[in-house]
Amino acid sequence: MIRKPKMYVRPKKLYQSSRIAEENILKEKYGLKNKKEIWKTNAKLGYFRRRAKSLARSSLEEQEVLFRKLQNLGLKTSTISEVLALKIEDILERRLPTVLLRKGLANTSRQARQLVTHKKVTIDGKIVNIPSYIVSISEENKIKVGVDVMKKEIAPGKPEVEEEEAAK
Repeated sequence: MIRKPKMYVRPKKLYQSSRIAEENILKEKYGLKNKKEIWKTNAKLGYFRRRAKSLARSSLEEQEVLFRKLQNLGLKTSTISEVLALKIEDILERRLPTVLLRKGLANTSRQARQLVTHKKVTIDGKIVNIPSYIVSISEENKIKVGVDVMKKEIAPGKPEVEEEEAAK
């Protein structure tokens, strides 16, 4: 069995008060579960930066592939310097709970995360329960939230709960 590598890198100094304060602000603002989610996003950002640096000396066609990918994710980039100038907030803004909050489909970031983890959100008809899901531009208009997303099948011979509650 092949072991997968870590998708993040811990900070070298875990107890650095300025970094901890910044991470706490991000954690609260974007409704993140823990600091590891920040570190994973930071690793993703580092990947984009390393890719841009390696493509700086290559052809324009290869650079356009990276730019198109980032633009599909909703990140406004058309030059390598713009890719290098990306911040962690830019990627956190494209996460599913944040998009739900910005569109007004949830009242708070915690409620948005709860809707996602409880399988109440569909994108293009498919249930998405991953809070770290990066929403692309094309998927942004296809997001739906509702209680009827998860229709529970009732076992045969078992009365419906709604009818019992209505009778009371």
